[in-house]
Amino acid sequence: MDTLVSFPCLLPVQVLGSAIVYDGYLHVRGEEYRIRVSLPEADNIEGLQLDCEWRLQCLLSEHHDVLSQRLKHCKDLTSYLKEVKSVVECLIEQTPASQSSVAQSRKIVEEMEKIGWEKLVNVDASFQNLTLQCEDAAHRQHRLIVHLGAQDSTPPQCVADLPGKFSFQWSAKGHVSDLMKQFEAALVRYQQFWDAVESVDQKTWVLEPDTPSFSACSRRIALSPGTSVQITVDPRHPTSMPECRFLGADQVINPLKDKLNSNIHLWDNSSSLVSNLETLLEVSFPSPTNSKKEDFSLECGICYSYRLGDEIPDKVCDDTHCGQPFHHSCLYEWMRSLPSCQQSFNTIFGECPFCTKPITIKLPTK
Repeated sequence: MDTLVSFPCLLPVQVLGSAIVYDGYLHVRGEEYRIRVSLPEADNIEGLQLDCEWRLQCLLSEHHDVLSQRLKHCKDLTSYLKEVKSVVECLIEQTPASQSSVAQSRKIVEEMEKIGWEKLVNVDASFQNLTLQCEDAAHRQHRLIVHLGAQDSTPPQCVADLPGKFSFQWSAKGHVSDLMKQFEAALVRYQQFWDAVESVDQKTWVLEPDTPSFSACSRRIALSPGTSVQITVDPRHPTSMPECRFLGADQVINPLKDKLNSNIHLWDNSSSLVSNLETLLEVSFPSPTNSKKEDFSLECGICYSYRLGDEIPDKVCDDTHCGQPFHHSCLYEWMRSLPSCQQSFNTIFGECPFCTKPITIKLPTK
């Protein structure tokens, strides 16, 4: 009964034999902290277990020994809870910043009521760092990481996986909900871009990047074993012709370059990227429906691996009977170590490690 008088918001909620569980709130300096106290025996506090919400956990995280010592000198639950309250009061006095932390947490809770709790992925103990999530028109899930400033007037730092910079407006009375609305508006602007590159990802074999992010504007598409085209799409004009760079043996890619230049007038902004590229290049891209990716993931002729860090083979021997691919870095190191190789400006001239036919390579860019 003494416990209910001293702590009226803490009630017995479960009784199992001699064991009892209290659940409710501990009032300290005008704040309410959710706690749960489990006693193996109702009249004995030995073996007491205290569970509390994260705010109280943060305050008490480095003071468990103090509470354990005070528990040994307490005769009942009421006296122990008074000791806990006393410790919390002292800690609040020593950490005035906790008051601002409480105010910040209240503010974010109010914000999430507006935004919707389903859009909150993560929030740290300080309520200064949040990860929010929202869905675009095509049901793609996008995340916005927000690092709030110490002052309301300080603009937050935002990290978003977008093909362009996430620019936002912020005022001294700015709200996270306003930030979220601006992020959702940014997603709308890039819908057409994501639809365009997603079609490429689904209908062709994309060699690079291995797992495209929402910010990735380039795709290296397989044309044939040892031959590929890297396209770079303008996110502002995704239906326009992308920048194209061919990789492979000269005798294979030069005719493709000629076709691209001669058919450029056939580009149709109302058609998909894949359809347009197939029209201009007069080819049909290998796709997941008629081939395997391994058919185009040829190993480097020097290190005998396909992926070397972030690099895949992009230099191919021009000899029609060879066509062996190499990592640029592997071939460069190989040729640089041979005394027979010669360098002119930024190009090294040497022999293919496989067929000994002439091969050249550019110096790596720093």
